[in-house]
Amino acid sequence: MNGILNWNVDPVIIMITDSFPLKYYGALFACGLLLGYSIVKNIYKKENLSLDNLDSLLIYVIVGTVLGARLGHCFFYEPEYYFKHPIEILLPIQKIKGVYQFVGYQGLASHGGSIGVISAMILYCRRYKVQFFGLLDKMAVAVPVTGTFIRLGNFMNSEIYGKPTNGNWGIVFQRDDLIPRHPTQLYEAFAYLLIFGILFFMYKSEKIRNTQGLIFGTFLTLLFSARFIIEFFKENQESFENSMLINMGQILSIPFVLIGLALIFWKSKEKENIHFL
Repeated sequence: MNGILNWNVDPVIIMITDSFPLKYYGALFACGLLLGYSIVKNIYKKENLSLDNLDSLLIYVIVGTVLGARLGHCFFYEPEYYFKHPIEILLPIQKIKGVYQFVGYQGLASHGGSIGVISAMILYCRRYKVQFFGLLDKMAVAVPVTGTFIRLGNFMNSEIYGKPTNGNWGIVFQRDDLIPRHPTQLYEAFAYLLIFGILFFMYKSEKIRNTQGLIFGTFLTLLFSARFIIEFFKENQESFENSMLINMGQILSIPFVLIGLALIFWKSKEKENIHFL
């Protein structure tokens, strides 16, 4: 008996019109963002904070995530193509047989999304006079849940999968080939849920919660360390990565891990009575 699962799910849930599909990825992405928003909202309520500008925060997060993730993919992974097709960078269309068609965004990079969200938070905090690290700590608790839904969307799309397992186990993504592979989308989804549990546990500690930036630093360190490790089991997204010692996803993860470690050290020194890690 082997542990091979054949996976051949249609990524399209339903065709809303002849040229406008509703896909699992988009639906799960949206659900993840809304669930993350709900978690942040509950945190605000528990801390008796004003909810007046929370809807604006959701808009900032959505715009920052999508814009950053899209630009990240275009510039980090396929700059040559998108410099020749600039209209496709921000519009979810692609020229097929000489005609532009709606295809959805064909590439979103999580590292770019992270940069986009942090940039959006800077603008939000300036606009609404909110403490930057305090907000990032709250966001850090919720973001791993959103990340879990996004990776489940990748799984439904049969994309961003892993290398062959070279054994009698794994998942065969039949839309691409018949090779049992590591389900790295599920590895990441599980890792993000575990990170959510750790950060939520930290948030419940008043001492840690009051040291603004400590939870966010832990978030950066854990999430991008997990991403770095899982990338060893993942197929490279672009051919140029095949000649690299570590791939683009790992290279982009390193600065986030270092920033996270620096924040943990800095914020722990501010509250030396907090025993952490």
